[in-house]
Amino acid sequence: QVQLVESGGGLVQAGGSLRLSCAASGRTFSIYAMGWFRQAPGKEREFAATISWSSTSTYYANSVKGRFTISRDNAKNAVYLQMNSLKPEDTAVYYCAVGRSPYMHTLNLEYYHWGQGTQVTVSS
Repeated sequence: QVQLVESGGGLVQAGGSLRLSCAASGRTFSIYAMGWFRQAPGKEREFAATISWSSTSTYYANSVKGRFTISRDNAKNAVYLQMNSLKPEDTAVYYCAVGRSPYMHTLNLEYYHWGQGTQVTVSS
């Protein structure tokens, strides 16, 4: 059974940092792209960051570019999101997901396994 489990969320003040982790089990995802999405209250889930299977390519939403860094460790079947200079508008539930191919994806439908999410709350 495939399972993705996010961790590392919490409450942080504006300007602070958090590091999210996503551990995958049930199969190896090392040949697939991985991504992070987020969903704020009352809003649709939106793309945040993606990384190719080999870590050679990354891509970010404009809203997080320069502040967030996605990385992965294929040996551990894990993906991470380092979030710096956090803003109140970053408050959301953050989800990791497995892409349908080795290459970066930005659309929800291009991912086929999702975690349950971890809450990130940034206070002003």
